Amino acid sequence: MNLFKLNFSIKDILNSILSVISVSIIITLFVAVYILGMMQGYVAGKKRGEEQLIAYLNQEKVQVSVSPTISPTPQAKPTSLPRPTSVQKIDWGGPELWEAVNKKRGELGVNPLQQRDELCTIASIRLNELLELGKLDGHEGFSNMLERRSDLKWIFEKYSTLAEFLAVGGDTPEETVALWENTLGHKKLLEGGEFVWGCIYAQNTFAVAITAY
Repeated sequence: MNLFKLNFSIKDILNSILSVISVSIIITLFVAVYILGMMQGYVAGKKRGEEQLIAYLNQEKVQVSVSPTISPTPQAKPTSLPRPTSVQKIDWGGPELWEAVNKKRGELGVNPLQQRDELCTIASIRLNELLELGKLDGHEGFSNMLERRSDLKWIFEKYSTLAEFLAVGGDTPEETVALWENTLGHKKLLEGGEFVWGCIYAQNTFAVAITAY
């Protein structure tokens, strides 16, 4: 009887130990899986955060680096660099800019431009196109004007050379002249003594100068 009880007690102890070991293993596996999951989540979150940061920095880089380009055409000088239009009221137009351009030409020692009505026709058409477009078009409307407006062919045939100068963003006539003066290729409008005739139209900081000789 005592031996049976002793065997029974040993068996119970062994079962208890096995149960404790089993529970410990299960708990250990659960904790390991939990920790592994946390580590994978941390690594994935860190990677996602780095990708988002890189994407954000790349976007910022693009936003900073993108700027209006200078686009030449066969018959004209490049467009000037567009700048955001000021929120202040724009109370100047073509006459004021015409005066500012001729003033600068005089300062540079070249003849003032003399106005020709047919050149004003082209300047007026081009200004309206740019205002409707809401931005400079890289002289596209000027270079294909002969194709679109056959009725204006005689103007292009009358002069040996016609050139278009564009600008946008100047808060004043003088500032628009400075845009032309400080942009490569545009100085011809201001210091090109070969240009004898011209006309300038301007509105809402958009400016179109047509010159000829």
